[in-house]
Amino acid sequence: MFKEQKVIDIPEPIALFATGCLKNKSFNLLNDYQGNVCVVKAQIHAGGRGKAGGVKVLDKTKNVMQVVDSMMGMQLHTVQTGPEGKKVHNIYIEGGVSFDQEYYLSVLLDRASETISFIASAEGGVDIEEVSEKHPEKIFKMFVNIKTGIIENEAQNFASMLGFSGQIVEQYIKLLDRLYRFASNNDALQIEMNPLVSDGQKFTALDAKISFDDNALYRQKEIRALRDLDEEDPKEVEATKFGLNYVKMNGSIGCMVNGAGLAMATMDIIKYHGSSPANFLDVGGGATLEAVSEAFRIVMADQGVKGILVNIFGGIMRCDIIAQGVVNTLKDTKSLNIPVVMRLVGTNVELGKEIIRKSGLNIHYVPELENASKKIVELAGGK
Repeated sequence: MFKEQKVIDIPEPIALFATGCLKNKSFNLLNDYQGNVCVVKAQIHAGGRGKAGGVKVLDKTKNVMQVVDSMMGMQLHTVQTGPEGKKVHNIYIEGGVSFDQEYYLSVLLDRASETISFIASAEGGVDIEEVSEKHPEKIFKMFVNIKTGIIENEAQNFASMLGFSGQIVEQYIKLLDRLYRFASNNDALQIEMNPLVSDGQKFTALDAKISFDDNALYRQKEIRALRDLDEEDPKEVEATKFGLNYVKMNGSIGCMVNGAGLAMATMDIIKYHGSSPANFLDVGGGATLEAVSEAFRIVMADQGVKGILVNIFGGIMRCDIIAQGVVNTLKDTKSLNIPVVMRLVGTNVELGKEIIRKSGLNIHYVPELENASKKIVELAGGK
């Protein structure tokens, strides 16, 4: 589907039609297609499209473009989109492929084992999540030490677990090696092929998705050029411009924290006291006044937020910068009708407290995290 997939060098269906999803270029080869079957796919960053109506297998003689028109712009709801769903901005059509069996194969960076791991199953397709849940014995794993790479006899054992024998084993091991090299050379966090199909002679990737390390995109210019901002939350896109780590969630308590670990602990304690976080937001250790103001503005812009908790443990990040950024934003907005609780500890905390006090704003300063989280949940009506 993308240029980078071809680097893996695995057969894929014939690309027939795309609406701007390949580096903003559209093309239409349907009239030249000699096959009888084609597959229309909604291009969204979420799995589960097949069960949600985002993948249609059609006879070529039927009105394919009518299906494209009906799919374009629809709000697709899958198990991975959340209740709000995702709007379809691009459509991709490929030729049909004959095969004997569907498989699942993924390679991912496993932080727990500090390896690159392969996960596979002989029961790929739209029900792979159900297979994983109800029949975990049908899911197989292989861990690859990054110092040694793939060891052939381990790869052969892995292939035999899936029922492969004869010539197709060699094909499968080559595929594993290509995936491993691609992931390593391109800073991929996960490559998932589902379904990966076989006709007994070769493998074809009927569908695939690749996730890359955001922190490494600076050295992966071709991959970075494929970024589709339509598929990302506008607030998350805006946050990246200021070096902020923001992830939208479905709760009602907005969070602004410095440090990923403290942010996770803050979300946990909000949950413990009976509410749910509306976001993950790490302003980092050296945020500027402008970045702090933007961070608070992003949290405020979430319509589902009923209260905001600012939790800062100042080291490099100064408490007075945080306080001034929040105060400036609130004064600029002049219409915030939700409670704000701030907990500041560390560098320049007294200056931060003085800024809050002199602001005249209804900001609740609570120095202990336990009491601060309890306070914001109560004020927001969460318990």
